[in-house]
Amino acid sequence: MVTIEQARQLALSLPEVIEQPHFQRASFRVGKKIVATLDETGASAVLKLNQEDLEIMVAGDPITFSKTSWSHQGWVAIDLNRIQADQFEALLWDVWRRVAPKKLVKSIDSQTT
Repeated sequence: MVTIEQARQLALSLPEVIEQPHFQRASFRVGKKIVATLDETGASAVLKLNQEDLEIMVAGDPITFSKTSWSHQGWVAIDLNRIQADQFEALLWDVWRRVAPKKLVKSIDSQTT
């Protein structure tokens, strides 16, 4: 289980991620690109996965992962009450790596190797 506060802290721990409102949700962005959104009232997050990963996750655990009206673009809803913090953090990092500026990703990679 991931609490709303844990989800927020994990998202904000990613390099250069900031929080901004996005309709009735909080969004976490690197540059102008969304890494995740958080529905604090429903304890769910939405992340953009690649299409193959989305299909595998929804098929494998349709209670934790569910399609959204934007799933054709890779967006998947995640029930925070049903996911472990380490799995959620790994998904956040995967999304961050895909949407962050390449120069920033390269800089972070060079610091960790």
